[in-house]
Amino acid sequence: MSLWVDLYRPKTLDDLHYHEGLSARLRSLAASGDFPHMLFYGPSGAGKKTRIACTLRELFGKGVEKLKIDQRVFLTPTRRKLDVNIVQSNFHLEITPSEVGNYDRVVIQEILKEIAQTQQVDINARHRFKVVVINEADSLTRDAQAALRRTMEKYMTNMRIILCSNSTSKLIAPIKSRCLLVRVPAPSEDEMVKVMHYVAERQGFKIPDNGEVAREIAQDANGNMRKALLVFEALKMQSVTLTGPLTIAKPDWETYCQKVGDMILQEQSPKCVMEVRAKLYELLSHCIPPTVILKTIADRVVEKVDESLKAEIMHWAAIYEIRMRQGNKKIFHLEAWVVKVMSLYKQFFFDIDMSGFD
Repeated sequence: MSLWVDLYRPKTLDDLHYHEGLSARLRSLAASGDFPHMLFYGPSGAGKKTRIACTLRELFGKGVEKLKIDQRVFLTPTRRKLDVNIVQSNFHLEITPSEVGNYDRVVIQEILKEIAQTQQVDINARHRFKVVVINEADSLTRDAQAALRRTMEKYMTNMRIILCSNSTSKLIAPIKSRCLLVRVPAPSEDEMVKVMHYVAERQGFKIPDNGEVAREIAQDANGNMRKALLVFEALKMQSVTLTGPLTIAKPDWETYCQKVGDMILQEQSPKCVMEVRAKLYELLSHCIPPTVILKTIADRVVEKVDESLKAEIMHWAAIYEIRMRQGNKKIFHLEAWVVKVMSLYKQFFFDIDMSGFD
C-alpha cells in the first residue's frame, strides 16, 4: 500500500496542480528539437523531482516509467570499492553521486562517459539522446563539478544532463552557464490546500468546509508539499473526521535541535560546550545533515535573543556553513559556531552590566 504522497504524485505535466506557467514552458521545451542541459532548483518539497519526471515523460513517453534499480561497483584510484544505486529506464538514468562523499568524481566520470559514448538503441525513441538526472547536485565536490563540466561540453550530442538541487550557490559558474536554470518555487498555502482537497476527493472523503484543518497543515509545512501530504495522511489515520484542534507533532530531531538551542542560551561554559558536543554527535550519527542541524539550532537561538544579536548570529552561521562545505569534519565547525554564539551572548550581558555602572 503506497503513501498518498506517492500514490497521487502527478505523472504528466498536465496533471500538475500549481506553477502552470512553468509546466507550459517545460512542455514547449520537450516538444522542441533542441532540448538543453537543465538545472532545477528550489526549496525541498516544492516538486522539483516530480517536474523532472513529468518532463521526461513528455520527452520520451510512457517508457520512462519502466524503471529498474541496479547496484554498480566503482573502483577509486586507491582500489577502494564504491557501491552506488542507479535508477534507470531505456531512456534515462538517475544517480545521486554525493552518497559516496569525496569520491563522487569517480562516479560522475565513469557513468557519464559510459552513457555518452553509447547511442540510443530504441529505434522508436523520440530523441536520439539519453538523459542523466543528477540529484543533490549542490552537494557535489569541486572536483566532481569540474569533471561534470568537461563531460557536458564533450558529449552534448548523445546525452543531456538534468541537475536537481536546493540552491545554485554551491555550484560552480561554468556549470550554471551551460544549463537552462529552472526555478521551482515553494507552493503557496492556497495551492497546498487545493492539492489536499484533490487528494481527499480521490480518497473518497471531504475536508470540513471551513478549511481550517488544511490551512493549518499548510502553515506548518511551510511550503513543503511532501511534508504537508504526509502530515495530512497521518492525521486522517488518527482522526476520521479531521475536526477539532490539531496537534501536529514535530520530528524528534527537530525537538532535539531546539533543546540544543535552549542549552546554548541557558549556560555559557566549557562544561555546557561538552554537553552540546555530545548532542551534536548524536544528531550526526542519526544522519541528520549538518547544514540542517545548524539552521534549526540557529532559528531556535534567534527566536529567543535580543534583536541586536540576531543578525550577527546568522552571519556567523553562514560563515561556518561555508567552512563545513570546505572541510571534512563537520563537528568542528558546528562546535565552533556554538562557542561563538555563547561568546556573543555572554558579551552582550556583560556590556549590559557594565552600562549599569556608567
